[in-house]
Amino acid sequence: MTIQWFPGHMAKARREVEEKLKLVDFVMELVDARAPLSSQNPMLQQVLQNKPKMIVLMKRDLADHKETEKWISYFKDRDITAISINVNDKADIKRVIQLAKELGQEKMEKLKKKGIQPRPARAMIVGIPNVGKSTLINRLANKKIAKTGDRPGVTRHQLWIKVKKDFELLDTPGILWPKFEEEVVGYRLAAIGTIKDQLLSLQDIVAFVIKYMQQYYPKQLIDRYQIHPDTEDMWDIFVTIGKQHGALESGGNVNFDKVSDIVLRDLRTGRLGNITLETPDEN
Repeated sequence: MTIQWFPGHMAKARREVEEKLKLVDFVMELVDARAPLSSQNPMLQQVLQNKPKMIVLMKRDLADHKETEKWISYFKDRDITAISINVNDKADIKRVIQLAKELGQEKMEKLKKKGIQPRPARAMIVGIPNVGKSTLINRLANKKIAKTGDRPGVTRHQLWIKVKKDFELLDTPGILWPKFEEEVVGYRLAAIGTIKDQLLSLQDIVAFVIKYMQQYYPKQLIDRYQIHPDTEDMWDIFVTIGKQHGALESGGNVNFDKVSDIVLRDLRTGRLGNITLETPDEN
């Protein structure tokens, strides 16, 4: 099954990214640490091409730490700078700033050699919706979003965000791509809350999560729901969870949609433990 859409504003956002790419020294691409490859927009990769890039794996506090380390190695093996962060950790924010300074340093050296006064490095920040871009920008700017002036070729009133004296960020809208060729990508993104739940059946999303946990996180499934990894009947699994958590209708029947809400909320808030829904080994 191909999951497909292409809202007009997504097409417009892509054009904006293409137009403004020449104004920046490097790109800061945000992905979700729980699904780093699935949350990377393949359409953006075509647009970004050879522009220097750093990948920021967001929400590392919710992801499987061992898998996150594997993903950082995965990107580094492909000559891409990568870092994992929790936006509420001040030390992580400092690490992002330091890494961004290092990435911009090469451009600054070139300007110096040409006799041009060095300026703050300029980065474009990109990512799919709901990956945590606004929160990271606020943390980097210390919640004092500063407009640093219009640049040539930039739409008037375009917001550049100053991060101390170190670098400037050009924000972009969150961009999804026209369709998911692989159904599993849609399930991963729906599970972590990146795409609207309505695009897929809630019960199907949860069935995907439970099957994945049975294979990779059996202990966490037992600890939270007392579901044995060998249990195959999804009906029985939903009924067990529903009875445990009071997801009942009048007459005592289990409401499967309520069960789905419970499991997704548990996953997204970390109550199910640290979980990553794809591994570099699968790719």
